[in-house]
Amino acid sequence: MADPDLDDLERRMKGAVEALRHEFAGLRTGRASIGLLEPVMVDVYGAQMPLNQVGTIGVPEPRMLTVQVWDKSAVSSVEKAIRSAGLGLNPAADGQLVRVPIPELTEERRIEMGKIAHKYAEQARVAVRNVRRDGMETLKKMEKDGELNEDDHHLWSDEVQQLTDQTIARIDEVLATKDEEIKQV
Repeated sequence: MADPDLDDLERRMKGAVEALRHEFAGLRTGRASIGLLEPVMVDVYGAQMPLNQVGTIGVPEPRMLTVQVWDKSAVSSVEKAIRSAGLGLNPAADGQLVRVPIPELTEERRIEMGKIAHKYAEQARVAVRNVRRDGMETLKKMEKDGELNEDDHHLWSDEVQQLTDQTIARIDEVLATKDEEIKQV
């Protein structure tokens, strides 16, 4: 009798939680975070490059990001890329250092960000449920093919469900933390 691959299901479910954390890192809460500038692409040397490949991103103060641009000729491109990234940020160049002040959040923007955070969390839950569905279908197929008996199928189904419940609880924890972060700003 073969056992179903629960490690693969767990890895895929953890991937959904990590993807959610990555999404949340880019969600601006009024506090400076390097993750905020990660998705920014800069047009330099005739190509689109991630910002972290053009300079060093730092957080010298809670409400300030800096980008130490390695090549002087790329400073204006970095400024332009940050300004046009749709993050509501207004960078200012100071030699090869680009300062990016993080503005205060309005109450309206906080509510909007809360909604976005909940949308991201729901997408992660859907991804976890899809992994659960795949696992359950695998179990049904294994039972149909005679690789699992009915009792084992029931036991493995409970394991998959328990893994799903734990992962969704982890998603809810991450969301609650982000909600709190949004409210505190």
